[in-house]
Amino acid sequence: MDCIKQPSSNESTRSKISKTFSKCIHPQTPSRFPPNPKLRTLSEELNISLKDFKSEPKLTRTKSQRSNSGDLAQQEQAARNKAAKEALVAKLFASLSSLKAAYAELQSAQFPYNNDAIQSADEALVSELTVLSELKQRYLNKKLDLPPPHVTNLLAEIQEQQSNIKTYEITMKQLEWKMEQKDSEIASLRKKLEDTTKTNKSLEKRLNSSGVLFPLPNNTPLNELNQCHFIRVLHFVLRSLRHFVKQLVREMEVKNWDIDLAAKAIEPNAKFVKSKHSIFAFESYVSQVMFDGFNHHTFYLPDEGTKQPLKPQIFFENFRKLQSLTPSQIFTQNPRYPFAKFCRGKYLKLMHPKMECSFFGNLDQRKVVSSGAFPATEFFSLFAEMARRVWLLHCLAFSFDPPAVAFQVRKNCRFSEVYMESVAGEDDVISGDVTAAFTVVPGFKIGKTVVQSVVYLSPAKR
Repeated sequence: MDCIKQPSSNESTRSKISKTFSKCIHPQTPSRFPPNPKLRTLSEELNISLKDFKSEPKLTRTKSQRSNSGDLAQQEQAARNKAAKEALVAKLFASLSSLKAAYAELQSAQFPYNNDAIQSADEALVSELTVLSELKQRYLNKKLDLPPPHVTNLLAEIQEQQSNIKTYEITMKQLEWKMEQKDSEIASLRKKLEDTTKTNKSLEKRLNSSGVLFPLPNNTPLNELNQCHFIRVLHFVLRSLRHFVKQLVREMEVKNWDIDLAAKAIEPNAKFVKSKHSIFAFESYVSQVMFDGFNHHTFYLPDEGTKQPLKPQIFFENFRKLQSLTPSQIFTQNPRYPFAKFCRGKYLKLMHPKMECSFFGNLDQRKVVSSGAFPATEFFSLFAEMARRVWLLHCLAFSFDPPAVAFQVRKNCRFSEVYMESVAGEDDVISGDVTAAFTVVPGFKIGKTVVQSVVYLSPAKR
């Protein structure tokens, strides 16, 4: 017979507590009593509170996420719009650069005229205007659906750089074309200058050979002779003198002479304002040699002190006779004529043997001149023509009564506008007091008329 085991006191106590707690959680309401809606069981209270506890944070997170996602979407849209506008502006500037290049090409094709290039440039111009019109319509209609902005910006920058390079190339071609035009003009002007120089030399040779060099008609009577005739002849003398000096300096340059040092040897105390003024020292040297003895009726020629009469009529007749002859004709017709002696003496005095040997490599020309002959060289022909004009001026000077006399200004004397004239003109601008550094060409007195001496000016020494 089985034994029934009685529950212990502890187990009975736990079961009672469990039943009591279960009744509290799940109360059994009798069917005859309706449920009260105001009363909530603990489980309902716990369920509600748990539901609220689980659902409330979820609702809060959803709202914040929605607000944040909306802001991000707006920011992204604004960024996309900004990038699209920047891309549109970049494309606009690129199109303007292309338009500029096309217009430059159109202008370049017109000078010189190129029909094919003009049509091509015109088509490119119309195409770029069309692109600009499309960009305008896109902007007005707010259709900025361009390719990715960074790609558009990159392509626009490449297009702009290419257009700028094309514009620079067109400009460079235009400048090269203009340079070619200028070069052709320079070549043409040089050719004209050479032709004019040759013509002038030919005319000068013809004038020298014909002897028609002075504006004094042969039928001019002695009693109508005046100072204007003397001044005209003097101007022709100075032109020949300067022409010879230029040839003299040119020979020095060919032989690599130091022109400034040679000028300093002639006028050691002179200070030239400009380097080109050194030629005035050579003009001074030549004029001093050629006009030395001008105031004497025979030019101090040897053995001519008493043979030459002092009558103005005789000097005037000599002037008329000699002005129609060339130096070579005078030498050939009468080698013993005073002019031949004058020409030989002035040449041997003017041309130092070392200078002549440097120019021509020998002294053959000097020997020919010393023998009384006329060397057939261009250099001596220039000198002889200058000497002939000085001799004719001397004859004309003694045709006056009293004779015209030459005067020379002392060095470093105060400048006087009555007796002096600056050789450099406007180039010789010196502030303050000035003095005559040296005389370039002597002055002349014809009765009461004074022909100014030509001097080179320098600042006055204090």
